[in-house]
Amino acid sequence: MEYLVVHWNIDPAILRLGGFELRWYSLLFVGGFILGWFIMKHFFQREKIDVNLLDPLLYTMLICTIVGARLGHCIFYQPDYYFGSWAGFWEIFMPWKGGLASHGGTIALILGMWWYARKYGPKNGFDFFWIVDHVVIPIAFAACFIRLGNLFNSEIYGGPTSLPWGFIFERNGETVPCHPTQLYEAGTYLLLGLGLLWLYNHKLEKLYRGTFFGIFFIVCFGSRFLIEFIKNDQVDFEANMALNMGQLLSIPFVLLGIGFLVYAYVTKHPAMAQHPEPLPKKKEPTHFAKPTGR
Repeated sequence: MEYLVVHWNIDPAILRLGGFELRWYSLLFVGGFILGWFIMKHFFQREKIDVNLLDPLLYTMLICTIVGARLGHCIFYQPDYYFGSWAGFWEIFMPWKGGLASHGGTIALILGMWWYARKYGPKNGFDFFWIVDHVVIPIAFAACFIRLGNLFNSEIYGGPTSLPWGFIFERNGETVPCHPTQLYEAGTYLLLGLGLLWLYNHKLEKLYRGTFFGIFFIVCFGSRFLIEFIKNDQVDFEANMALNMGQLLSIPFVLLGIGFLVYAYVTKHPAMAQHPEPLPKKKEPTHFAKPTGR
């Protein structure tokens, strides 16, 4: 069935104007955040959260994702290069040169959502567990878009395969079909996002806070752990490891997801935002003179 093999030779750039390039990866990355904004708007409107808080949420998520993913790659995958010389150190601040790690972005997002909930939550009826429970739904779709961007970049793919859907990544000089692990991950994240969105739209009133977050971490990083078995090593030192860096970093997130599910069903705090009842208005004193008895 070799005739079904995909010869993949897509240009990563959509257009070039002088020194400027618009790449598929960048377009899909931004598109994921735009889609996420509209999904969160639906959540905020349904649960009567001020939609003016969406913009600071978007900025927080965008900054945390880029900074965290870049630092995650530098610290987890190539610390000797980025911290071994001044030239390497300055490249930490150049994410366009490549190198983003989803685990680092996840850690930064958790910290960012903690800050966001502390700043805006008390006056608007939500807490940290509520916000992380909701943002993981659009994050699943954004992760799908990012993996499609990796496909257009012909990067982060798997080893040789005889399966009929193998991709020959010709831009990298490959001559044999390889596992398109970008599509495996993208498909998993898409199904995860659709499943979580269905739960939100149909079962929200019956779920407890922490459920969405727990399911997301277990499925997202559990599938990542399994797919890594057929993915090529990202850096040389992984060749001598029983489990690669992506798998080692995924294990704590799966355990965290299990912990959140336990938390959800122990505390039984409703997943929907709970707005405090307004205090009853005090009766205004009257200024009419009381009748006097005679």
